[in-house]
Amino acid sequence: MQNNVLILDFGSQYTQLIARRVRELNIFCEIKPYNKLPEDLSTYKAVILSGSPFSVRAEDAPHPDLSGIQGKKPMLAVCYGAQYLAHFQGGNVAPSNTREYGRANLSFVKSDEAFFDKINVGSQVWMSHSDTIKELPANATRLASTDDVENAAYRLEGEDTYAIQFHPEVYHSKDGKQLLENFLVHIAKVAQTWTPDSFVETTVADLKAKIGTDKVILGLSGGVDSSVAAMLLHKAIGKNLHCIFVNNGLLRKDEFPSVLEQYEGMGLNVKGVDASARFLDELAGESDPEKKRKIIGRVFIEVFDDESHLVENAKWLAQGTIYPDVIESVSATGGPSATIKSHHNVGGLPDFMKLSVVEPLRMLFKDEVRRVGASMGLDPLLLGRHPFPGPGLAIRILGDITREKVAILQEVDAIFINGLKSAGLYDKVWQAGAMLLPVNSVGVMGDERTYEKCVALRAVESTDGMTADWVNLPYEFLQKTSNDIINKVRGVNRVVYDISSKPPATIEWE
Repeated sequence: MQNNVLILDFGSQYTQLIARRVRELNIFCEIKPYNKLPEDLSTYKAVILSGSPFSVRAEDAPHPDLSGIQGKKPMLAVCYGAQYLAHFQGGNVAPSNTREYGRANLSFVKSDEAFFDKINVGSQVWMSHSDTIKELPANATRLASTDDVENAAYRLEGEDTYAIQFHPEVYHSKDGKQLLENFLVHIAKVAQTWTPDSFVETTVADLKAKIGTDKVILGLSGGVDSSVAAMLLHKAIGKNLHCIFVNNGLLRKDEFPSVLEQYEGMGLNVKGVDASARFLDELAGESDPEKKRKIIGRVFIEVFDDESHLVENAKWLAQGTIYPDVIESVSATGGPSATIKSHHNVGGLPDFMKLSVVEPLRMLFKDEVRRVGASMGLDPLLLGRHPFPGPGLAIRILGDITREKVAILQEVDAIFINGLKSAGLYDKVWQAGAMLLPVNSVGVMGDERTYEKCVALRAVESTDGMTADWVNLPYEFLQKTSNDIINKVRGVNRVVYDISSKPPATIEWE
């Protein structure tokens, strides 16, 4: 692709949102750590510098090598990026008298500047910084101000370098998307050609060239990601794709037979493997969330290694890895900072498994995966399915895993999900599920005292899973669901509803 946008990440919590906004303009972009620039910059039409939790005045401040970018390609510096350019090119960056965080309104806009086309005085923006630019470099022109931030935006003369101290990627900046369009489309001249259809065409061609006549094994999960990945590979290599749907004993109630039937109807070459006993035996007694994920990932690979030997000359393992999986599994800045969690399908294969990995969705967000699936004609009911974690119910059962706990949670989950569908709420929720908590509580049923399990219901709205808000489900629905669960699922006597957003909580509990 010759119309890529490169986003350099300095560790900002908003970097992924920049990518989302850029892609909403039908422009492909990718995020790279600031200190790991691609060797070949020729495919990038523009570069965006992200914000950062660091101060440019700190000794350990991130220092990117911009020698191949600044003055040679259009560049937009956001927040930390704007302060970085100002600080190291003769301006003055100092601590702000007050922490500049939250909504602000533009009080001055250089209206004859293409960067602010269709954006007027009074437009709301979102600030999030403790340092501020007191003085601009000598070669800079101020483009915008707010009441509290004089140098809210500026341009370096003689080059297409623009800088802003606010965040256009967050929804609170009302004209943020327009500003990104002004910079990328009208100034950088990036073509808006990245569409689901173009992605399918390009990806299928790349898969054909990469795989040739080799055989590929793909693990199907019943979810959107693996299903869309399967159809892309099916388009590219046909019957050389060998799909395997593994029952790890941690699926939803009756999911194994129903999903197998659905896949066979899609024309895929699919085999069902019931390895539930193997997974549950390996998990016995383990309560640490990360170790549970690692066990499931290891057994998953072992099952596939066994199955790969049954497919003569299989050379590839395909996975439905998507961009949030990759982002959450690596340090945002490529440094020592902690990852959020490990993903069972990120990180490659063990040496003993002689298969190469192919991940056709690795650069897509969840909503983009759905649009790609729709462009290939996949069933809307399949594409509309809520995300379901790769480790399945194992990370929704807090503590150790037993067959009895799995059976209880499957029943609870079925009541919750089917209830959402019956009430017309399922499509209004991005993801829903139930958690089995490692506590018992006292209850009364009839004249008897009970001491049974507590379950937590979780329903969130989101676009891609990077951030999420809890859904305000109707009280009447929650009341009915709670009654149904307690009356129909033996072993549960208490139901609670999770009203935490992401961040600070994650969508899953483990």
